[in-house]
Amino acid sequence: MSIVNIAAYKFVSLDDIATLRPALLEHCQTLDLKGTILLAPEGINLFLAGSRESIDAFLAQLRADGRFADLIVKESLSETQPFRRMLVRAKKEIITMKMPVIKPADGRAPGVEPATLKRWLDAGHDDEGRPVVMLDTRNDFEVDVGTFDNAVDYRLTKFSEFPDVIAEHRAEFEGKTIVSFCTGGIRCEKAAIYMRDIGLEHTYQLDGGILKYFEDVGGAHYQGDCFVFDYRTALTPDLAPAGTKQCFACRAVVTPEAQQSPDYVEGEHCPACVGDKAAQSAAPAESPSPSVVN
Repeated sequence: MSIVNIAAYKFVSLDDIATLRPALLEHCQTLDLKGTILLAPEGINLFLAGSRESIDAFLAQLRADGRFADLIVKESLSETQPFRRMLVRAKKEIITMKMPVIKPADGRAPGVEPATLKRWLDAGHDDEGRPVVMLDTRNDFEVDVGTFDNAVDYRLTKFSEFPDVIAEHRAEFEGKTIVSFCTGGIRCEKAAIYMRDIGLEHTYQLDGGILKYFEDVGGAHYQGDCFVFDYRTALTPDLAPAGTKQCFACRAVVTPEAQQSPDYVEGEHCPACVGDKAAQSAAPAESPSPSVVN
């Protein structure tokens, strides 16, 4: 597999996005890289793919900027380019939480390395004897592809729902060690800070997320694959493409088995789409509700 895929982020104050954005785009285009780079006042988030030479050249230039010198990168390989174009976008947040008081650049919550987490999960408790709760901070359709054994999943549809949900269930985490996790670490970094801020002091973030866990220790205590936001759709614990796809119409995850269904037409619909339409057609008609003007 000749295509190198990288995922990386860093929370760091950026006040030169207007000049940084075109410079990064030009550099990526020159190197024939494809993917997405997000820039915001709070930092950078990137997903890129290309040849080994091009990826190495990009990272060397990026890390020459002192703000990104310690950028940590997760790698995987693929046979083909998983992205169709190169985008560099400016946003308000590199991961949208809508809580301006959460500023990872000012100090992150403690992290737990994959090898340490595996040891905790093997034992059933952390080094101080507290039970360990795995908290999935990803969206529901990502969780459905795979997650840690017995992970807490609140069926989030967007990350900005996380603070309210955790505040509602705060009491369930008392006296436990909480490990927040996500694909590459960015969401769980904000999540862990928020949980510490509301008094859940034994909260950690999984350093590097699921992808780093796969890279360091494999799939121990994990069921399924890991959803990724490119045309590979999901990676196995060996960091190989899983064969899973995402429906273009409804975003449902379509397993290799479901892709054999006559209801699956790539780029058009999947068994979930067809099933929903059939259910709607079979449902009894309801009387129209009166209009309400607010």
